[in-house]
Amino acid sequence: MAEIHLQNLAHSYSPTPSGPEDYAIRAMNHVWEQGGAYALLGPSGCGKSTLLNIISGLLSPSEGQVLFDHKVVNELTPEKRNIAQVFQFPVVYDTMTVFDNLAFPLRNQGMAEAKIHSKVQEIAEVLDLQNLLSKKARNLTADEKQKVSMGRGLVRDDVSAILFDEPLTVIDPHLKWKLRRKLKQIHEQFNITMVYVTHDQLEASTFADKIAVMYGGQIVQFGTPRELFERPSHTFVGYFIGSPGMNLIEVQAEAGGVRFANTHLPLSQALQHRIANANYQKLQVGIRPEFIHVWDEHNPDALQAEVTHLEDLGTYKIVTLNLDGATLKVRLAEDKPVPEGTACISFPSQWLMLYADDYLLEVLP
Repeated sequence: MAEIHLQNLAHSYSPTPSGPEDYAIRAMNHVWEQGGAYALLGPSGCGKSTLLNIISGLLSPSEGQVLFDHKVVNELTPEKRNIAQVFQFPVVYDTMTVFDNLAFPLRNQGMAEAKIHSKVQEIAEVLDLQNLLSKKARNLTADEKQKVSMGRGLVRDDVSAILFDEPLTVIDPHLKWKLRRKLKQIHEQFNITMVYVTHDQLEASTFADKIAVMYGGQIVQFGTPRELFERPSHTFVGYFIGSPGMNLIEVQAEAGGVRFANTHLPLSQALQHRIANANYQKLQVGIRPEFIHVWDEHNPDALQAEVTHLEDLGTYKIVTLNLDGATLKVRLAEDKPVPEGTACISFPSQWLMLYADDYLLEVLP
């Protein structure tokens, strides 16, 4: 197991990058602590797999350093870094049995056969592969092959970290939850540093203790699933996390708060002071659909919004509103009455976020 530190790391596939747009990974500093279970979450093309391949040693970064336990490993091969990597498509030796696939990395290390047999049996039990050990790998299903791929990384005692690059993509949907749960159990049992790359927020949240959200080659927020949901530090995190994502409305500063169209939203004195003393290009307010308060009865002090659409999803409802020209999504519990025609709504101050040039404005101490 290892602490993995990315120091001033950046990567461009262009031999002569001239600007930030030429970088797949923009300059970053980040630490994956020893024994942690992490997810690297983001859309296709944001740089997730590039970053994973740099950590594993399959790719050399254009700039900066990768450190394992404070030791620079830029020049070390994946083998010397003792990294196990599980790819999107299962990598197994089809002509070998499951037992021999799992034993392969241990035999390469010269381990005694008795010890190999013990380790393979241990991992086979963890992954529910005991009944398949004598079976040829070519006869396995896709999810069984992927478990064998995972097992080859877990069977080694010397592994520094296990990197998963969208490992459940080829797995049948009804089997995914089983493997996600299994990975979580494995982490708790072996305490191995694990980094799991995915574009699926559910996969990330169910596997990881902390999630790094990537956007445009950068990690824009690193935190627990709850932190990402309740206090997104970037508008992309607000949009990408949640179903539906955060409501975002572009606003202009004015006395006492901000305004869009004819609607005034009050802000604290501290936030008013921050935006008054800076030259921001774009201001937005954001609030999650779950946090908009819908009044059961008419409230003259509330904001009046037109109800334009209703989606009944069984366990909850999504109501689309038009508030002074801005479209809002509201998530209502199944037993919550749905307003007809006009909805009286309010934005609780603790859930109303203010973003300047896409980043959350915090009240400074």
